[in-house]
Amino acid sequence: MSYRQIFYQIIFATKNRRKTITEAHCEELYKYIWGIVKNKKCNLYRINGIEDHIHIFSDLHPSTSLADYIRDIKASSSIWMKNSNLFPEFRGWQESYGAFTYSIKERDIIINYVKNQKEHHKNEMFYDEYKRLLIENGVEFDEKYLL
Repeated sequence: MSYRQIFYQIIFATKNRRKTITEAHCEELYKYIWGIVKNKKCNLYRINGIEDHIHIFSDLHPSTSLADYIRDIKASSSIWMKNSNLFPEFRGWQESYGAFTYSIKERDIIINYVKNQKEHHKNEMFYDEYKRLLIENGVEFDEKYLL
């Protein structure tokens, strides 16, 4: 038996950060991604986002690498979004992503943070949020790749 406690907040944007995730169908997208997460033997704690990006807060099963996990979520959801006709403007996800680890003490804070994305983004643009998270988590980055 393996035990784990590896919490990740994963963030990725639509291609060119186009606003293609419609409010009318975002819940269906989130449910689809939840199915992918479950199939990977991971636990989803919260998923949410706005028109141009999503946040996934989940744990990571020890048998799955982070890169494979994110690749599978992005690839499967991209195919589903294009085939469902619910997101007619969607052209895919950006190649890059952010993945930040958190402790059990921070779990509820991050769940609430992800839960309140729509409210949060009334005051902070995605670019500023992403840059802030990189800085807060001590991740070195080149600003030209954030645009």
